Amino acid sequence: MTVDFRDLRVWEEAMRLAEAVYSLTGGFPADERFGLAAQLKRAAVSVPSCIAEGNARGFTRDYLRFLSMAKGSLAEIQTQLLLAQRLGIAPAERVDAVLQQAGCVGMLLQSLRRSLNLKLSQSSSSPFPIPHSRSF
Repeated sequence: MTVDFRDLRVWEEAMRLAEAVYSLTGGFPADERFGLAAQLKRAAVSVPSCIAEGNARGFTRDYLRFLSMAKGSLAEIQTQLLLAQRLGIAPAERVDAVLQQAGCVGMLLQSLRRSLNLKLSQSSSSPFPIPHSRSF
């Protein structure tokens, strides 16, 4: 039996991160609506979306590939947040809070990737049994 992506802690935390990014970018200047704000929102939506899609694929290698994409989107978010702070369009304390959430998601992603890599090494081609733990 596999775990639904909505039951994964990493997906829930990634959703919280996306909400935090949307809240933060709501205060950006109007001329950034189609620039940095749009880039941040796309990257933020990508993280939980990649977790969900990878989970639905049914094979460990596919899941790991989508988790790698989520990790890349997470790095985009972190970079873009720091740029917004440097440009003076996002207050440091709000950026720091969102960066902390991103760090939490990053740790959970890494834990899930480690677990799936272990399962992959134990069984190279069978469909993945997703861990039942809410620790991911």
